Amino acid sequence: MRNLWSLPSSCLTAVASSVPRSAIRSQAARVIHSLPKASTASPLPTHSTRAFSLTSRLFQHLKATSDEETMTVNTTDRLAALRSLMKERNVDIYVVPSEDSHASEYIAECDARRAFISGFTGSAGTAVVTLDKAALATDGRYFNQASKQLDENWHLLKTGLQDVPTWQEWTADESAGGKTVGIDPTLISPAVADKLDGDIKKHGGAGLKAITENLVDLVWGDSRPPRPSEPVFLLGAKYSGKGTAEKLTDLRKELEKKKAAAFVVSMLDEIAWLFNLRGNDIAYNPVFFSYAIVTKDSATLYVDESKLNDEVKQYLAENGIEIKPYTDLFKDTEVLANAAKSTSESDKPTKYLVSNKASWALKLALGGEKHVDEVRSPVGDAKAIKNETELEGMRRCHIRDGAALIKFFAWLEDQLINKKAKLDEVEAADQLEKFRSEQSDFVGLSFDTISSTGPNGAIIHYKPERGSCSVIDPNAIYLCDSGAQFYDGTTDVTRTLHFGQPTDAERKSYTLVLKGNMALDTAVFPKGTSGFALDALARQFLWKYGLDYRHGTGHGVGSFLNVHEGPIGIGTRKAYIDVPLAPGNVLSIEPGYYEDGNYGIRIENLAIVREVKTEHQFGDKPYLGFEHVTMVPYCRKLIDESLLTQEEKDWLNKSNEEIRKNMAGYFDGDQLTTEWLLRETSPF
Repeated sequence: MRNLWSLPSSCLTAVASSVPRSAIRSQAARVIHSLPKASTASPLPTHSTRAFSLTSRLFQHLKATSDEETMTVNTTDRLAALRSLMKERNVDIYVVPSEDSHASEYIAECDARRAFISGFTGSAGTAVVTLDKAALATDGRYFNQASKQLDENWHLLKTGLQDVPTWQEWTADESAGGKTVGIDPTLISPAVADKLDGDIKKHGGAGLKAITENLVDLVWGDSRPPRPSEPVFLLGAKYSGKGTAEKLTDLRKELEKKKAAAFVVSMLDEIAWLFNLRGNDIAYNPVFFSYAIVTKDSATLYVDESKLNDEVKQYLAENGIEIKPYTDLFKDTEVLANAAKSTSESDKPTKYLVSNKASWALKLALGGEKHVDEVRSPVGDAKAIKNETELEGMRRCHIRDGAALIKFFAWLEDQLINKKAKLDEVEAADQLEKFRSEQSDFVGLSFDTISSTGPNGAIIHYKPERGSCSVIDPNAIYLCDSGAQFYDGTTDVTRTLHFGQPTDAERKSYTLVLKGNMALDTAVFPKGTSGFALDALARQFLWKYGLDYRHGTGHGVGSFLNVHEGPIGIGTRKAYIDVPLAPGNVLSIEPGYYEDGNYGIRIENLAIVREVKTEHQFGDKPYLGFEHVTMVPYCRKLIDESLLTQEEKDWLNKSNEEIRKNMAGYFDGDQLTTEWLLRETSPF
């Protein structure tokens, strides 16, 4: 398996198409287990990194070489079996969400229940099945795909279009006449469940019923993929910067402040961060299936113990952490609930904390409303403020990542312009991954690369598919949004380029987006300011021309964790109003502009929030600003200098000088890349 790393894409495709998915995981796991143990100071050795990444690469090829994007699945028998189970349990309507039990953005194959029952494989959507109807709701990114994949049993709800109901509205309408709606309570939050229950009852339905057995799993039966069981490894102090004992102490202080008996941790990235462990159970996210309960004097990690090597077990023991089976979590929460009930007659009933993203099932198991407080996770808040070791790791990994991207863009231009090569979007993405894999501490990608030419760039969440994607047009705009996982950090960067002669309109659009990026990058704001308040800074130049973009301006980023990390962000979401930015936050700055059918432009950097010195300190408040860490130049030929102020030109010159300085030594002997870099960073 180790030798497969060096295989070309065509060979990987052949391997992926002939090897069962479960076998890929088990083979990669055996490779990792057969390697030397990691030390506390550093994680797995290079071969293990490659095994980690190889698993993801094989899955990408396996998915890409299938026909699932256009294949229609006959769901008649599946729906009949589901409806039979619904009748047995007195359920008239059954809801099948996309999420897993941990509210993960990315899910494992065993949790792809909505895809199984409906045949629709897009990442976003909800299926609702009645005894005689079935509806699938998804957003505009997937209208075309859903229309091809859904068979005649399904009605497509095109969310966001005028007069089209949401899945909640459709469900409530169908519940009229006293019908009961069922759902797996592990797949929905208490807040969403409460609102849905209220809507159902308002429309004359009986209400929302928690069905503890997942009915789709019962239909799926033995064909359901097994739950991943990848090895868990220790992320040493060299990269984590803060020990688990100290993190637990901080969490217990929060429990004391809130007068709570325990916090049940359900988000996978929060558990990985809290215990300084990483895994590979979900593609692109170095997490592992687990729960945790932390009280004032104990900590328990619920995980499949077979995933843990001796080093991990020793580390957990040294930090006073008990290991219990993953499946014991709900049994133990019921014990906590019973303990709480025994003291419920007192003036101050026992309270347990859960994240506001935890499942309805978890809240019910802990005793319900009386004994459970849903809060913004204190672990999530702490994780979002990186320590100095993590921040320095983010700086270092972005230099290496920048070197890979610069090499890639120089290579791609040479291939398209000088060698007249015909490369499609996936082939370009493969080459970028290869360049990244040559960098130290590389683990894998942080998400599917968005490699898009011309009009495909206008599709904000575009994903090129092998065998059916477009050939890159050197005379059109090329948008590349990509990222990587390194042991010392996570990257996410978007650059928009043109290899030919851009139009004046393209140059104007690009420059307006760039001006917005610079305006936010250079912003200075008082402590307590939220990303909601800053969003307009990035849009202001587009707004002057009546232009805008339909996505947020920035999201939080984990430290060798999830590329999308809460609770911070920059945008108009209500959630961002209540969470001020703080020193140590790492987030993206990514304004864009999209002209349907023609091109898309997005410029994305990652930036660290830091305290800045100001001449005055009104209100005795500290003032904050950004330090960008992305080290990739902007496309010179897309910049209209006439639209730039002298201050903006100075900023670009300073940024380019910083990039050249950080790239010293990376391209020795590489004339092609060196010349490209010098050209793209030449002074204005």
